[in-house]
Amino acid sequence: MNILPKSDSDFTKKDYWDSFFVKRGNEAFEWYGEYRELRGIFEKYIKISDSILVIGCGNSNLSVDLYDAGYKSMMNIDIGNVAIKQMQRKCKKRNGLVFKQMDVQKMEFEDGTFNVALDKGTLDALLPKVTDESQETVLNMFKDISRVLKIGGRYIIVSLLQKHVLSYLLEQLPALGFLIRICQCHNSDELEHRMPVFVVVCTKLKAMPNFKPVLEVVLSGDTVERLASADAMLDAIGMSQQTAALCAGLATHSIADSGEVSIDLSPPDQPPAAPPRYTIVVVDRKCAKPPEAMTYAAFLVPQGREREWLFGTKEGRKSVVASSGMDRLAFILLHRGCQYTDQQAVQNETSNAVRAMAPARINKQKQKIPFLSVGSDLGKRTEVYKGKSEMSGEYVIEDAEGENSVTYRRLIFFSNQSLVQSEARLLPSSDGLPSKVDLDYLSCQHHVYMLLGVYLAQKTLGKSDLKILIIGLGGGGLAMFTRRLFPQAFITVVDIDPEVKNIAVNYFGLEESDKMKIVIADGVDYIKTSVKSGETFDAVLFDINSHECVPGLSCPPKIFVEMETLENTLLEISKKGIFILNFVCRLESLREVTRTNHKRLFSDIKVISVKDEVNEIMCCWKEASQTSVQDTVKSFNVALRKTSHRSSENEIDLDDLVVENLS
Repeated sequence: MNILPKSDSDFTKKDYWDSFFVKRGNEAFEWYGEYRELRGIFEKYIKISDSILVIGCGNSNLSVDLYDAGYKSMMNIDIGNVAIKQMQRKCKKRNGLVFKQMDVQKMEFEDGTFNVALDKGTLDALLPKVTDESQETVLNMFKDISRVLKIGGRYIIVSLLQKHVLSYLLEQLPALGFLIRICQCHNSDELEHRMPVFVVVCTKLKAMPNFKPVLEVVLSGDTVERLASADAMLDAIGMSQQTAALCAGLATHSIADSGEVSIDLSPPDQPPAAPPRYTIVVVDRKCAKPPEAMTYAAFLVPQGREREWLFGTKEGRKSVVASSGMDRLAFILLHRGCQYTDQQAVQNETSNAVRAMAPARINKQKQKIPFLSVGSDLGKRTEVYKGKSEMSGEYVIEDAEGENSVTYRRLIFFSNQSLVQSEARLLPSSDGLPSKVDLDYLSCQHHVYMLLGVYLAQKTLGKSDLKILIIGLGGGGLAMFTRRLFPQAFITVVDIDPEVKNIAVNYFGLEESDKMKIVIADGVDYIKTSVKSGETFDAVLFDINSHECVPGLSCPPKIFVEMETLENTLLEISKKGIFILNFVCRLESLREVTRTNHKRLFSDIKVISVKDEVNEIMCCWKEASQTSVQDTVKSFNVALRKTSHRSSENEIDLDDLVVENLS
């Protein structure tokens, strides 16, 4: 039987509502949940002794529930006579619970009659979309509600707050002298529609000249946040609605084929511009069960390990999900600059958000959600130094404990906190002395593959006194290890940022020498100048992270893979020399363009994929190289062992080596 309107404009018509309630019979119709979901907020803003006006009451049980909870002075009005007669019959034994047919635009009450006007869904029904007629109707309602309320009285609206509804409310009610506070009803999340329900508490103030609107929001707990403008209110409510829609999708759908979902969590009393306290990343296992049968758990990532491949990349997180035995994991990432006491405290703070992202059956069956981790503590992260580069912005150097209690030093720029700019392993300290950087170990595996390329050039050229140019210094780990592995080589390292050199020297153990010099210059300009002067190198390495906002490209900056730069780089390398590019690109179209440009210039190109990383190492020669990458690995590993027993930890496993020939 059809009881829904043919058009949303029917919501504003008396005949539609009479027909609706006739068709529905005596069954109560509840907009946006029942009293039990709204009770917590109502009890804060409605006193038992208040005189209450319920507008657009319909045949909802709300008034009955309020009456039974102790609210005995209640007038209920509705434009439809059918609903009023139903409720009069139903409530004839409840003295003080009165029902009258009345138009909310033209109420028959004296001025200042009520303490509270309660509107559950009426505003939304009268303003289904923006038209002159609907806005005029709502404004008339607002004005008459203001008239019948006492000073200090409250107009309480239960609404979904669609954007056009909220915009009009914020435009008109402050102009009528109302203070606006919007509270999110979190218990309504349990309802089938899964759309967030809001309770708007509008307090009538005395008329004041030059009244400045007071706008407040309560989106989490009891914390009230005052907002500066209507636009800020629209943004706050809009974000809450988007999050609810996302969680509704997670409840009923698997995201295994569409990637992963990430949400930032901030304390309710934290300013909007402040960084989040947590990030939760939801990942589904490939071939997971349908949502009605999915298993689910949270995974707490220890501090300092959130950028490891296992937890900091999509591929790594997928592998964790696959090995966990769960169909869905919610990874909880902790942010620097925040204080955390223990795992239980983190669980308490994040449990509501974790549950909101669960498959529907978890909540329907009220199942307990397990919290997993790799250890019993939160991990350790120590800030060593915080500074600012004039070129790259603010940065932090921190020591973080990784797997097997090994400590790593990391350089991270705040402009891209998801990316570790440089990383070095620290040697165990003794006698209370500061830990030293282990210069015989490369923390970044892609650096090992880049040095394999340099070793290939050494084998081809048959000499040890190579001339090597490295564009991009970072913490200096690649440069220092290159000097150790190729002690006879002459190394030039170029970086555009003088602060990076200071960081490398003071915190990562970088030392210049007669065979390794650091040049502060723009890498592109340096190559142009070198070409003009006729200088060449046996190996040119690009290892530059990008601070640009180029979609899909993390390394290098786009200018370094453009044709002019590549043409100059071709001229920069010696006849049998090699150009080695650390390339990180997630956009397939840009990746193919870059490969095509390289193939136009270089006779021989071999691309080495780095296991457990997104990096590709492109080794490019002017002339076809007769040296096999796979055959060279064995002697390269021997050279690593000769450098240091710790360097042997960087040996390449042939089973992990994936080489693609683009020639």
